Amino acid sequence: MTQPDPKILDEITRLRTELDDANYRYYVLDDPAISDADYDRKLRRLQTLEEQYPDQVTSDSPTQRVGAAPADGFPEIEHAVPMLSLGNAFDDDELRAFVKRLGDRLERDGEQLTFCCEPKLDGAAVSLVYERGELAFGATRGDGRTGEGITSNLKTLKSIPLKLRGEAWPELLEVRGEVTMRHADFEAMNDKAREEGGKVFANPRNAAAGSLRQLDPAITRTRPLEFTAYQVARIEPDLGDATHSALMARLGTLGFRTSRELTTVTGSQGLIDYCRWLGEQRDALGYDIDGVVIKVDDLRLQRELGFVARAPRWAVAYKFPAQEQTTRLNDVEFQVGRTGAITPVARLEPVSVAGVTVSNATLHNADEIARLGVMIGDTVSIRRAGDVIPQVVRVLEEQRPADAREIVFPERCPVCDSAIERVEGEVAARCSGGLYCAAQRKEALKHFASRRALDIDGLGEKLIDQLIERDWVKTPAELFRLDAERLAELPRMAQKSSENLVAALEKAKQTTLPRFIYALGIREVGEATAGNLASHFGTLQALMAAEQDDLEAVDDVGPIVAAHVHGFFQEPHNREIIDDLLGCGLTWEEQEVVARPQLLAGETWVLTGTLESLTRDEGKARLQALGAKVAGSVSKKTACVVAGPGAGSKLAKAEELGVTVIDEAEFLTRLARWEAGDSDPTDQESAP
Repeated sequence: MTQPDPKILDEITRLRTELDDANYRYYVLDDPAISDADYDRKLRRLQTLEEQYPDQVTSDSPTQRVGAAPADGFPEIEHAVPMLSLGNAFDDDELRAFVKRLGDRLERDGEQLTFCCEPKLDGAAVSLVYERGELAFGATRGDGRTGEGITSNLKTLKSIPLKLRGEAWPELLEVRGEVTMRHADFEAMNDKAREEGGKVFANPRNAAAGSLRQLDPAITRTRPLEFTAYQVARIEPDLGDATHSALMARLGTLGFRTSRELTTVTGSQGLIDYCRWLGEQRDALGYDIDGVVIKVDDLRLQRELGFVARAPRWAVAYKFPAQEQTTRLNDVEFQVGRTGAITPVARLEPVSVAGVTVSNATLHNADEIARLGVMIGDTVSIRRAGDVIPQVVRVLEEQRPADAREIVFPERCPVCDSAIERVEGEVAARCSGGLYCAAQRKEALKHFASRRALDIDGLGEKLIDQLIERDWVKTPAELFRLDAERLAELPRMAQKSSENLVAALEKAKQTTLPRFIYALGIREVGEATAGNLASHFGTLQALMAAEQDDLEAVDDVGPIVAAHVHGFFQEPHNREIIDDLLGCGLTWEEQEVVARPQLLAGETWVLTGTLESLTRDEGKARLQALGAKVAGSVSKKTACVVAGPGAGSKLAKAEELGVTVIDEAEFLTRLARWEAGDSDPTDQESAP
């Protein structure tokens, strides 16, 4: 097998990182970072590379998975039947190839197959479980295998029956569908929010997803949401329906809304004709769709065709081309995201794109502005395809006015005036005032108080929101100046709760240097890196004085991380807040600089499954301190795999390759021996 060029390896790694981040933000945070078209393009490129270099395929690649793990705030619900994604088709030829593929697998003429077609709704996917005719619970899609329980919110939707109609319903029924918002309702909701100074959503998909994840169902009840059923995941006992279209008709009799555009067709030409017809009807539907969902109608054939790793073989999603309109770019404003990313946003002459009035569009970053060659005053083409925010895709230079102005990217943060940091190899420019910047305040405080940072018991997200809304806390240091009497003024904060929080803040003042470094929220500095920095420099003062070359000498710190750390401590606002924190009484025992022998130098280890006595990052840091490299996948070069419960594919790969595997107890025994100075890591007494 040909070893790929290092540039190809770098591209594979970068694509996986970008796609994983996009999955996390889309499926978990309801805050998509890239358009569907960009996501599809990146995924296809990664699939192409992995097909060319199959040895580079890993079990955690986005091509082998569905999404990302759920966020905190709602109970986790494990789906009895995974909510998988669908493969894509983008043109007529790919539809024909899909039909031929099915025919070949079934050993019959694919052109004689019957397909059920319906619009691919662009909203939030949910699952509803009915027991003995009554709604038992509902959940979000999450990562496809585990979602979030949002039953109370789903019960507020009038299009979801709380009890099935009629009497001929099964003992158990699980229905999948999409929660959406019509264009007219979306515009009216946003107009009202603007009048009241409330939150305005970027598009109906975001509005639907955000409304479902409200902690207060009363808020969800005010949102104009609709549920449309599109799949029966489980039905017990089987009521004898032989086709998907028959099941959809049955759902209609049980009280569910199904698509009015659902129909059955035969063969590839039937699919092509339907997709063209629906594309022509798209603007008149009154709600967002981004394609067509196509399924083999015969349920017996669906079972025979089965599944691949991340999708059913018997279904495909045909994706419509993105829709575009032209308008004038009136100005550009620079926004600061909650992680400090500086994003240029084009202010446009309002124009209707895919049924939604668009007045803003993203320009992404300085590189994209340069690539487009766009100027203020230009006529630009705007694309919207269910995106977070529409994007400028091209400039009509022939229509450029004489008074067009250059877009100048700022050197300092428009929110806090801290220096803007640009790291070589990264596209995004970022505000360096992480602890000081108001735009990053909430995330900075949440991270600072989190369990693995200062571990401030009782200081959760809702309380942080209240503190920020009242402008009581602007920096982490101001947390330590709160008193019980003032905290008791907050809703649901009785005197006892206030006193407990003040006590927790006092307790948090006694910490460790690694925790303090981690709590600062320096970009790309996790627990393991924070521990390595503390071990290497010994004191906070030495770390703050370190030059970039000094930082790059630390285990697991490369040029990019070193630049982040150096830039963070060079920013005066950050240094002021650190001084303020120390002035509030935060303290720790000085870190002893330990130069352990590199007993595992040159070895590659893999940690997989659940570890009970320490976190993955802690285990990684201890291995790295002994000279080992810790990898995310198993290969012939792997020296040892530490496998906890739920190890899965990495354990299987290790056993297949004959790689040494040990459990957590043996891992801890070996660590203790090596860290005590035992120079023989291959002691046969503890060998597996």
